[in-house]
Order: sequence, then structure tokens, then C-alpha cells
Amino acid sequence: MKNIIIGIDISKKTLDICIKDEKVSYFTIENKVQSIKRFFKIYSTSYPIVAMENTGKYNWNLLQVLESHNFKVYIISPLHLKKSMGLTRGKNDKVDALRICNFIEKNHQEITPWKPSSLTIRKIKVLLTERAARIKMRKQLTSQQDDYKLMKGINMDKELLKLNLQLVKSIDIQIKNIEKSIEEVISSESDLKNNYQLMKSVPGVGKVLSWIILAKTEGFTTITDPRKMACYSGVVPFDFQSGTSIKRRSGVSRLADKTVKSVLHLGAMSAIRNDNDLRNYYLRKVEEGKNKMSVINAVRNKIIHRVFAVIKNQIPYQKNLVLS
Repeated sequence: MKNIIIGIDISKKTLDICIKDEKVSYFTIENKVQSIKRFFKIYSTSYPIVAMENTGKYNWNLLQVLESHNFKVYIISPLHLKKSMGLTRGKNDKVDALRICNFIEKNHQEITPWKPSSLTIRKIKVLLTERAARIKMRKQLTSQQDDYKLMKGINMDKELLKLNLQLVKSIDIQIKNIEKSIEEVISSESDLKNNYQLMKSVPGVGKVLSWIILAKTEGFTTITDPRKMACYSGVVPFDFQSGTSIKRRSGVSRLADKTVKSVLHLGAMSAIRNDNDLRNYYLRKVEEGKNKMSVINAVRNKIIHRVFAVIKNQIPYQKNLVLS
């Protein structure tokens, strides 16, 4: 029996749905829990394959409903979908839903189905998103402060700077409260709390990098291999060669999670400033003539492997101890 394939293009207010069965049909429904429940009620015994792009919080209503059904659900990276389509012309919600349908019909056997996150991990992800939004606001406000010097001629510089600093102070308080909430959520689950403490024993791994790794790996349940995490983080160098005429230096891929990579970079910089084996490794390789950025990238890779090693062995990181 041929599978029913359902591709869904998600927006804030609506879901555009393409269904491939004996024929192709299209529907548009509201992006509300009750509307989604009514739509999927007729498929409760046919077990379709359902696919959508990852659109962050706009997925939440749909995933909440699908969690209660025994469907195979796939969440596709927008970049993966875009790269798979090759040259395309035109774009609208109906076409996008069909493209998602076609993509998952061809590739569902090579992609890992979606599994609902635990409530704890969901809370951490939401809090990290809120924290990132406030850090972005604070950065924008801070960058405006130099511009207020231009207002000195009309005697508005001090007034605007005062308002700006009040906002920055308020945002700083909110960020601290969010960080406190993240710590409380992690502490509420013994396994997460234990893994969190183990990660922080690795040189260069602080609380923010630990939070992000817990969220991205779903508490080390979806990503269990350090090599996969290293690829996901964009710290693994790949060869660039074709035949004998095209060959250039190995480099990391640009297709990486930029949030993980940037925080991991800060962790690597912290590690090489302090007395530990990663600093010794960095100094030794630089003295050998290696490119500094290449060595820092290697340090980022080593941090990931050390994190996964302490989680696997369930013992804190110890200098000069080789973990299996």
C-alpha cells in the first residue's frame, strides 16, 4: 500500500498542506491547535508520513497535535530543502508545500524521524531563545550610545543616554532572571543536572555552552556521536579535491549551526588562556608553525570530544586522563 505523504508549509497564521495519495490535493487551515486536530482526525488510522520545515515557534501548535498521533513526522532543515531543489523558478505557499512533499517522499528513508522533546528540554530551548533575543537587544542599545554624542549640539545627549542605560539595566536584570530559570530547570531533573556538572569539568566549557549542548543534543539523546556534533558545529575540516586539477586546502563547512560554533569558539579561547592540556596543545602546535585559527578549530573539536567522553564515562574530566 502506498504511503500517504503530507507536506506542510508553515506560516504564523496558516498551514498550507499538500497531500499526495492517488492524487495531489491542497488545503489551507489556521495555525491553531483546534483546526489542526480537526484536520488530522481523518488520518488517525491511515498513518501518513508528515513533513515540514523547521520554522521555530511557528511549528509548536502542529507538533503539539502530532505528538498525540502515531505518524512518522520529519522536520526538514530549510537549507537542506533549498539545496536539494537545484534551480527553481517561482515561489508561493502552495508550491512550497508540494516541494516539501516531493522531498520527503524521496528522502524519508535517509532522514531520522522527529521525536518529541522532553518538557525540560523544551523549557530550556524556549529560555535560550528568550535570552538570545535580549542579548541582541542589549547589543543594539549599547551600539547606539556613541551616536548620542552627535545630539550634544541640541542638548539631548544626556537625556537619551540616560533612557538607553535604563533599558540596558532592565534587560540585564531580565537576562539574569532567565539564566536563573535555566539553572532551576536543569536542577529539576537529576540526569540533566549530573550531565551539566560533568560538562563544566571540561576546560573551556562554561554554563552557556553547557546549556546549548544540552538543548541541541536533546540531553544527549538525539546526537550521541561527538563526530556528528563536531560536523553540526562546523569544526570538522573537509577535503576539497576533484581529479588532479582541483585541489585546495581542507576547510570547515559553512553549513553549520552558527550559535553553537560561536559559543564553542569563546569556549576554546577561554581554554587556551588558562593552564590546562588544551592550552599546552595550542602552544605546541603554534610553535610548530601551524596556523593559529586552524589550531583553535582543533581545540573546539577537542572540547566536543571531551564533553561526549565525560558523558559516556560519567566521570568528571581529569587532565592527562585518556577516556574511551
